[in-house]
Amino acid sequence: MKGTAGQRYLAGTALVALGAVVVALVLPAGRRNPALLATALGVAAQGPFGWWVVRSIGTGRLLLVWGLGMAARLALLAIAALVVAPALGWPAAPLLFALLAVVLALVAVEGIVLVLTT
Repeated sequence: MKGTAGQRYLAGTALVALGAVVVALVLPAGRRNPALLATALGVAAQGPFGWWVVRSIGTGRLLLVWGLGMAARLALLAIAALVVAPALGWPAAPLLFALLAVVLALVAVEGIVLVLTT
């Protein structure tokens, strides 16, 4: 894929978000809203962290930035499980499964961009 690392990252993020929304829309009604919220939370959190990682490619701070991003992603999962799902009266499993899938797919986009850039 041609383009800058940032362009590749944005394209990959958009593709993951679109795919997650399509999957969410075909889920049964009780699972649809948690999957849509997970997509929004995942892209909103991962987008800036992933961008930060992509902007750190080739610098001495790449590993530190990646590690901080992973810690923030784990915190997002904990907040979703302990705060968001209970506040909405939802079982945590559908929200967490979808959120984990979105975040993992977006972390894979980071890795692909890293490989294509170096």
